[in-house]
Amino acid sequence: MTSWFTFTSFAQASEAKGSEERALADEHMQEFVIRISASARRFDPDFIIVPQNGMKLAFHHTDPKKGFHTEYLSSIDGLGVEELFYRGERVEDDYRLSLLGKFKGTKTIMVSEYVREHEKVLDAYDRNVREGFIAFVREADNYHYGEIPESIFESNDEAIIHLSQAKNWLYLISTDHFSTKEEMIKAIKATNYDVILIDLFFQGSECTPQEVVQLKRKPNGKQKLVLSYVNIGAAEKFRYYWQPQWRVRHPSWMEKEYPGYDDEY
Repeated sequence: MTSWFTFTSFAQASEAKGSEERALADEHMQEFVIRISASARRFDPDFIIVPQNGMKLAFHHTDPKKGFHTEYLSSIDGLGVEELFYRGERVEDDYRLSLLGKFKGTKTIMVSEYVREHEKVLDAYDRNVREGFIAFVREADNYHYGEIPESIFESNDEAIIHLSQAKNWLYLISTDHFSTKEEMIKAIKATNYDVILIDLFFQGSECTPQEVVQLKRKPNGKQKLVLSYVNIGAAEKFRYYWQPQWRVRHPSWMEKEYPGYDDEY
């Protein structure tokens, strides 16, 4: 099973547009995710799609009052959410929490939290468990998702065949803490996570199918899932596809620099 994790930041990036232009951008992103899913599942019916952020895309016209966009909803397996209960400090986010409640029992909710104080880590996990979500909690020294935590919350030895069976997950998309790809693979192989989320590339070198297969087994030999992070909401200067002549409005779809990220458009 090959799995992808799609990062749909396009919806947030369109917030500065006018209402009509924003609505069109949202519709295009819905169609894009649907096409990605359909294309992938022609090769593998079990292909996993988990959009991160942009949860309103799951609704008609991105309006929760108008009900689910059923074609979009059937094209995804779960939802990724960043910093729901903690953004360094404890936050109240009743709006997103209420939206996520609409997906309970139908989609797996994968939450990544950022906790500045170590003493609050367990509380971040507990809050997610009470809501039926699976969480990955990172601390200040792991803000950019580059380290493997020493312990796993709700670690288990069960085989994970479907995303809905997962009780924990590892979010590891920065490779700065590893000298070689082999070192990273060895470190991940030694973990007992149910789901592994990594970038397909290690410092510009693509992970091979053989290397990915190595990551799909727990230490006891039972299966775990491997997801690949793919940013479909922004063009990134450090990616293989980047062309040196590209700049804002050239090509025409590259509208602006992504706020807060120097290498993204």
